[in-house]
Amino acid sequence: MSVAATAEIGVLGSAAGTIEERARRLVPHLAERAAEFDERDRFVGDNYALLKEAGLVEAGVPEEMGGGGAGIRELAGMLRVLAHGCGSTALAFSMHTHQVAVPAWRWRHQNAQPAEALLRRVAKERIILLSSGGSDWIGGSGEARRVEGGYRVFGRKCFSSGSLAGDVLMTGAVLHEEDGDSVIHFGAPMGAPEIRIEDNWRALGMRGTGSNDIVLDGLFVADGQVAFRRKAGEWHPVFQIIATTAFPLIYAVYLGVAERAREVALGLARPRRANDDLLSLAGQMETALRAARLAHGWMLQAAERNAPSEESVNDVMMGRSLVAEHAIRAVELAMELAGGGAFQRKHGLERLFRDVQGARFHPLQAGPQSRYAGAMALGLPVSRIF
Repeated sequence: MSVAATAEIGVLGSAAGTIEERARRLVPHLAERAAEFDERDRFVGDNYALLKEAGLVEAGVPEEMGGGGAGIRELAGMLRVLAHGCGSTALAFSMHTHQVAVPAWRWRHQNAQPAEALLRRVAKERIILLSSGGSDWIGGSGEARRVEGGYRVFGRKCFSSGSLAGDVLMTGAVLHEEDGDSVIHFGAPMGAPEIRIEDNWRALGMRGTGSNDIVLDGLFVADGQVAFRRKAGEWHPVFQIIATTAFPLIYAVYLGVAERAREVALGLARPRRANDDLLSLAGQMETALRAARLAHGWMLQAAERNAPSEESVNDVMMGRSLVAEHAIRAVELAMELAGGGAFQRKHGLERLFRDVQGARFHPLQAGPQSRYAGAMALGLPVSRIF
């Protein structure tokens, strides 16, 4: 790294101020090269040096372990701001952020001591955690085969955002046994020879997230490395914690993308002569964005009750659907408000339009979310709705 580049990181990545203030200082730099990452399908890996120097990697680690001690609202604010500069950077980093926030919550509220070693590593070594959530939702994926002292694990983990920057993949595998399938959960070291990353992330939007497939081909997982084990195909209390904690963070990114689209659209619209149509489009955009903000605030309130449950999952997932719907609509209206300029790459709106579409695809998607909410309303079981 050149002297100039090192100096740049020292200024932009300063760890002074709140984590939202630190994130805001990075926004111009992230924005400067966001288009290049997008157009070339390049992973935003260069930006991770800035995130580390700004102390954002360990922001969610409790202060007692050397971290920033940030709560979910602060972390969401950080991600929302980062998305103003580069949606791909913010979304990839949200996967690390929630993988820190979940064990931090368990350590604070459940005295989960096994989480401490991982959190201390994040604070001291600034390791990057990966999530295989897209592949390892409630049903689980991959196969764990019982061997002496542990398991051999085989599987393909899709949508592993940030894959090329990761140090540990937080994942699981399905164990088939006579009395039924279960899922073991563990951290997989990305440097293991049995793990490889396939360069296959070519997407409509969020092109810089590096959400490649990660293949586990016979990885040995010792019994002592298994964090917990659960029944396959059913909600587990740990997954209620994950759902309640992770999704307000992930969807902060899409809210930030919509807010940035608003800024760009207003900048393009203001020089034009105002007429009734222009005013109506601006008003509709503002209303849709306000709805997304209110829904995201509802998600944060549900998480801050610190009571993960079927009820908190329902609240968060209804918020997730509403943020997605209204953030997408706000960006659509931003495109219309901006006029023909929105169609040109140089303004960045078309990239934001593509990036926000990712809000459609995280769990719980529209069908399962509505069934979950309906079952809750009718007092019916939700353990197998996912």
